Amino acid sequence: MADVHITIDGQSLTVPSNYTVLQAAESAGINVPTLCAHPSLKPIGACRICLVEIEKQRVLQPCCTFPVSEGMVVRTNTPKVREARRFVLDLLLSDHPLDCMTCQKAGDCTLQDLAYEYGIKESTFAGLQHDWPLQDANPFITRDYNKCILCRRCVRACEEINGVAAIGPLNRGFDTKIGTAYDGELQDSPCEFCGMCIALCPTGALQPKASIGKGRAWETHKVTTICPYCGVGCTLDLNVKDNRVVQVTSNWEGPSNHGWTCVKGRFGWDYIENEERLTTPLIRKDGELVPATWDEALDLVADKFAGYAKEFGPNALGFLSSAKCSNEENYLVQKLGRGVIGTNNIDHCARL
Repeated sequence: MADVHITIDGQSLTVPSNYTVLQAAESAGINVPTLCAHPSLKPIGACRICLVEIEKQRVLQPCCTFPVSEGMVVRTNTPKVREARRFVLDLLLSDHPLDCMTCQKAGDCTLQDLAYEYGIKESTFAGLQHDWPLQDANPFITRDYNKCILCRRCVRACEEINGVAAIGPLNRGFDTKIGTAYDGELQDSPCEFCGMCIALCPTGALQPKASIGKGRAWETHKVTTICPYCGVGCTLDLNVKDNRVVQVTSNWEGPSNHGWTCVKGRFGWDYIENEERLTTPLIRKDGELVPATWDEALDLVADKFAGYAKEFGPNALGFLSSAKCSNEENYLVQKLGRGVIGTNNIDHCARL
């Protein structure tokens, strides 16, 4: 593919001809603010925050959708551009709650960052504001339509990344909002609760219920790890506060998943601190489970295995291993079944 030569903010660049102006700017380390654009999504130019000046263009253009061309000259931070962005932000904040002090997304909100950068404390457009009720009937996601800026990131994530298309824009004009068919609940829609809508939402409109109130972005640190469930090997970022996992977020550099997660990978981490999680072996005595030492438990299991195998044959036994164990531990489980007991009745919880 042929390259083209362009100039952005006085910097000469050579970029592929299929690039947008935003891609060209990012390749040169030039920051252009966006709200609707994301590398994992097709650009739609919805938010108009990324407007730039392009020579020979009559009006400002959204650089996320505008293609580069030979000899193009672009300016990304002129007074005209900044004033246009201030105007767009002013309009967005005219129907947006200014509750950053108590918002779970504070410190990790693109809209908040832009309002700070452009010095907007409140909107100059007084008028009607939405007062949508909080939507949290499902066990995973809280939806606050009052904080939605209609960037459609969640809609495109659901369609382009997960391929489900469970949500989309409803109504027209001031009454437009993002929802499911007939404005029903997420659990009654095709939604698979993969959480990609949360991962791409630039504001506090979508939040994981289990993480609310457990820590803000600046209070946590990220630990990159591999999802403990199936064998795909998805890369995840654990958000940790006070040595406790409070949220799982997408790792966009993950070689096998590129940021995508399923419902288990995104929300299935609560077992780590669950009060019902076993911390000591239990054996049954007189019909009840009672705590035991590891030696007692292992001796009992070994005796039972040997007894059943001798009386009923090796295939009377089966082994079910756990995705929450390491590969090495799971290997030893199947080796115990095949090499010691003599059965091939081996299965794994992630396959069920």
